[in-house]
Amino acid sequence: MIRVLAVLMSVVMLAACNGAADLGKSAVPLGDFNLQHNIAVAPKAQKGPLSREVSKEVLVKALTDATQERFGRYNGSRNYHFGMSIEGYVLAQPGIPLVFAPKSILIVKVTVWDDAKNKKLNSKPYQITVFESFDQGPVVGSGYTKSAEEQLKNLSQNAAKALETYLVKQNRAEGWFKGMPEPEVVAEAETE
Repeated sequence: MIRVLAVLMSVVMLAACNGAADLGKSAVPLGDFNLQHNIAVAPKAQKGPLSREVSKEVLVKALTDATQERFGRYNGSRNYHFGMSIEGYVLAQPGIPLVFAPKSILIVKVTVWDDAKNKKLNSKPYQITVFESFDQGPVVGSGYTKSAEEQLKNLSQNAAKALETYLVKQNRAEGWFKGMPEPEVVAEAETE
């Protein structure tokens, strides 16, 4: 019971954070990382129950834009590529306040490629499931206050933030993006 409560609290905490809230700050250290290719596809994207309709092209653009917004801040010398597949989404429609306030969801699978090594860093795609930020409060769903495009932008920014968190974790655990160039040291001439 305590574990279930802890997981639910973690999900609420993550959902409450807007994925774009920290974009005005310095990027989280990620080693010698530069995003060269940011590719998203949606051939298998499933629209969830009671979801607003959105085209696959709009899904792809929202995710690639949010990913570029977040990872374009990194300017290391080693190039990496993201292959992202949008698996499913729900863009909440207006519900019934206090009774049914549906929340939006986005599910994405990500593969990270190392350009220099010409190989995947994660053998299996990493799945990211994000919920919309609770910036309207838990009573009123975003279906009342946001368009489908605004909901999708929020979800995409949350997915990009979740991907950054995953990469930071993998870099610490596996050293994915190590190899930050050593700072240049200017040798001082010896005086006699």
